[in-house]
Amino acid sequence: MKINEKNLAAFASSATPVDREGWLIKRGDVNKGYQKRWFVLKGNLLFYFEKRGDKEPVGVIVLEGCTIELAEDEEQFGFKIVFHGTDNRSYALGAESQESMEQWMKALACASYDYIKLMVAELQRQLDEMEECEAVTMTQNQTAHSRSTAWIQNSREVEMGSCNSPMPPPRQRHNPFNRVQQTVSLDGHGHQYRSRRCRPDGTSRPMENIPRTKVTFRELHTAYGRRVLSDFNAWRHAMRQEEEKKQGSACATQDLLITL
Repeated sequence: MKINEKNLAAFASSATPVDREGWLIKRGDVNKGYQKRWFVLKGNLLFYFEKRGDKEPVGVIVLEGCTIELAEDEEQFGFKIVFHGTDNRSYALGAESQESMEQWMKALACASYDYIKLMVAELQRQLDEMEECEAVTMTQNQTAHSRSTAWIQNSREVEMGSCNSPMPPPRQRHNPFNRVQQTVSLDGHGHQYRSRRCRPDGTSRPMENIPRTKVTFRELHTAYGRRVLSDFNAWRHAMRQEEEKKQGSACATQDLLITL
């Protein structure tokens, strides 16, 4: 793979998004001592600078075909970038804390093109499953809707058929409480009246003055007028007797006072 150093240097110091950056210690290839470097991760390219804010990086690591492993025999909080194969170099790095080390290892492990390809394939699989589930759900909803529509249509047809079908003639039912009996009216003429009808509480009340035959208004007026006049005269008589009693009581009281 050919690498254009100028393009890489321009990309390293450009304003493109940075996945992760910070200080790490790195063991040199010739000098086996550890040196502190400023690392910047952009995509699958890991740049490292001598100082923060430098325009050109000291080097770059292409994170393809490698694994990120713990370096238990190295410095504390150390990890390695291991390239598999013959005559391939491994990079020994160290972080300032356990948390920083874990975050760097996770970011580097997810930076390769192969990992992103696998993630895209997994997301595509999940999307296909969701679309398939949605399609099955829509099919079930459409089937249920079709069944309900057919059921409603059948119900309407049955109702229309029942409305158009001939109805049986109504049966004549006899009410035993509506018997006709011969009574004598208030004016002395014989008329037919309904018998007594039961109340909801079980008691009976006579259905008076409800003639079965035709009665004129004059006859009804005369019959009810006589009853009203009789009741009025009885009330007047009772009131007169009560007043006479009161007057008699008042006179007796006055006579008693005069005597005293």
